[in-house]
Amino acid sequence: MTVRTVLSSPTKEVIIGFDQPFCVIGEKINPTGRKKLAAEMKEHNYSTVEKDALAQVAAGAHVLDVNAGVPLADEPKILAECIQLVQSITDVPISIDSSIIDALEAGLSVYQGKPLVNSVTGEDESLERVLPLVKKYGAAVVAISNDETGISTDPNVRYEVAKKIVERAQDHGIPKEDVVVDPLVMPIGAMNDAGRQVFALLRRLREELQVNTTCGASNVGFGIPNRQLMTGHFLAMAAGHGLTSAIMGATHKEQMEAIRAANVLNGFDPDCGEWLRANRPAAPEGEDGEAGGRRRRSGRRRARG
Repeated sequence: MTVRTVLSSPTKEVIIGFDQPFCVIGEKINPTGRKKLAAEMKEHNYSTVEKDALAQVAAGAHVLDVNAGVPLADEPKILAECIQLVQSITDVPISIDSSIIDALEAGLSVYQGKPLVNSVTGEDESLERVLPLVKKYGAAVVAISNDETGISTDPNVRYEVAKKIVERAQDHGIPKEDVVVDPLVMPIGAMNDAGRQVFALLRRLREELQVNTTCGASNVGFGIPNRQLMTGHFLAMAAGHGLTSAIMGATHKEQMEAIRAANVLNGFDPDCGEWLRANRPAAPEGEDGEAGGRRRRSGRRRARG
């Protein structure tokens, strides 16, 4: 069984899939909780956006999530400008992140390639407003597993919401390969069985509904110490249960190391190549360089003496 969600920029294609390495969607371009970034975006100053985009790609992000949700600002204009900037300085696809329909359309109208729309929920109003846009622009979409009743604590209910979204997308001519389901990760500090719930739901989404999946990974460790380490362990375990992508901290070492380990253990890193490149110790000083040459020469001088 092969399910592939293909995203693209003008020069690069990224595949989210059951038979692919884990797809890292960088979360950092988001003003929520970042006062400095929000203030800059409001003034159409995108210096931090540029820095964050480049840093995440350098750290290994395959896709960048771009959110411009600044209160009392022109979100459609800001989002469109940020997307154009990010596309001008990186070659990775973008996840266009907004709950405002006008902002989504503004972002989609300037995007070059096939983006990921983040997101649509199971609410009828959301489905009828977002899905036509996704179809019109040939995008893929994140499906959030909640509806008018909110977020259920029952994973079976969340599965049925996901199924509803996939079926409604198909009614709009959007194939299920272009629907990436978010099973909704609850904070483990508030709900002790949140991990088990998500892992069980991920298996059903993969085996029964046969869709790719994503999540806001950092939510799992909200409010507890050593949050990045907890998130990293969660990501590795979730990947083992079928999670194929995540909106996550690409610049956080704990999370990226966990993904590299998951790729090795799931058979997506041939000969451990990526793992070795990231973790092989540097050659000792002098082994290949000038210092080593000096040691070898001094050794020859001692031998002649």
